[in-house]
Amino acid sequence: MARVSTYLNFPNNTEEAFNFYRSVFGGEFMGGIYRFSEVPPTEGQPPMNESDKNLVMHVALEILGGHVLMGTDAPESMGFTVNFGNNVYINLEPDTKEHTQALFNKLSDGGKVEMELQDMFWGAYYGSCKDKYGVQWMFNCSEQK
Repeated sequence: MARVSTYLNFPNNTEEAFNFYRSVFGGEFMGGIYRFSEVPPTEGQPPMNESDKNLVMHVALEILGGHVLMGTDAPESMGFTVNFGNNVYINLEPDTKEHTQALFNKLSDGGKVEMELQDMFWGAYYGSCKDKYGVQWMFNCSEQK
């Protein structure tokens, strides 16, 4: 089922922030907390720093009315620098790859593609872009065929 959620990037304190949000809204993390240590090695990429392996790769918490707040640590060792403005994405989860591609094409037109849509190791069709107004979008389609 399609949904929209908010994705937050943190400078290595995602777990602390999400424990706070859980204390405010209640509930449990959807699927637990995924760590960077769970990311399989990528050919041609240097090995991950030991200090980054325990950082949060992904966490999700339903907050109100079905809205899901998601987050990740954005380690500088992986090329990320968290600044006000690049720490929030609107995450779209369309039902089909075709709908995902259509939305991606329209939102990235005149903007900047950060990551082309592609099949990812966690089983989703994923990509990201910044639209021509500077709003950041993530696409995460888990279409089952």
